[in-house]
Amino acid sequence: VEQYGLSLTAIENVPTDFYDHIMIGGPRRDEQIENMIYNVRNMARAGIPIFGYNWMPSNVWRTPPKHIRGGAEATAFDYEVAKKSPLTHDREYSEEEMWESLEYWIRIITPVAEEEGIRLGIHPCDPPVETLGGIPQLLRSFDSYKRLIKIVESPSNAIEFCQGTFSEMADAADGGIYDMIRYFGERKKILYVHFRNVSNPVPEFHEEFINTGHVDMFKAMQIYHEVGFDGFFMDDHVPHTHGDTEWGHRGRAFANGYIQAMIEAVQKQAEAANRN
Repeated sequence: VEQYGLSLTAIENVPTDFYDHIMIGGPRRDEQIENMIYNVRNMARAGIPIFGYNWMPSNVWRTPPKHIRGGAEATAFDYEVAKKSPLTHDREYSEEEMWESLEYWIRIITPVAEEEGIRLGIHPCDPPVETLGGIPQLLRSFDSYKRLIKIVESPSNAIEFCQGTFSEMADAADGGIYDMIRYFGERKKILYVHFRNVSNPVPEFHEEFINTGHVDMFKAMQIYHEVGFDGFFMDDHVPHTHGDTEWGHRGRAFANGYIQAMIEAVQKQAEAANRN
């Protein structure tokens, strides 16, 4: 990376089986914690300051995709369909178990991250519904994230702010997503942002082009600027357009161009306001 004049500023995710027993309190929990501590320390040695991960032992869920503008294919979710899925693990787990496992982990890993100068952030459960496959989707609400950051009061205990998933939690018309950006942004808890849009909140939604979902992306970007967010924005879950690659180069190019233009527009608006 560095030989091309770039810097690696974050690692997002490791394989789920690196820490699945940590999430559900399995028999290999403490072994996996030791391995994850080793990973965090190695990140510090390599000069990588941010580690983004998730608390989804069953990973991201989607149901059959939908076609949107111009025939593009977008991922979608319907909770009624997902409820019919079998258990993903050996049994159903309770909220209390999952919170106990999360708190156990946060209390151990945060001091290690502080010592090494690393910041850790958890991605929200996507989709943010009550349970999937017998696993509670723990980080599915504004309140659950408020609880998370209070487990250990530390800059190292933070958030991988997937705006798309946060916007699945509440209707933008009610101010939910904007309140969340402001609340966590003012507290410097946002490490980086997945700047994407969806059609509407759960229980049923589909991905949208970045400029056609239910969130006012200009308003969102204004709030990031107002609270002094200085991290980075990235595309995520882009619709698959005609002739695109499997990775979505065309969709990602559109999203990244939009993000860059939005950043510049908000910055110039603020500069003009300051001159006046």
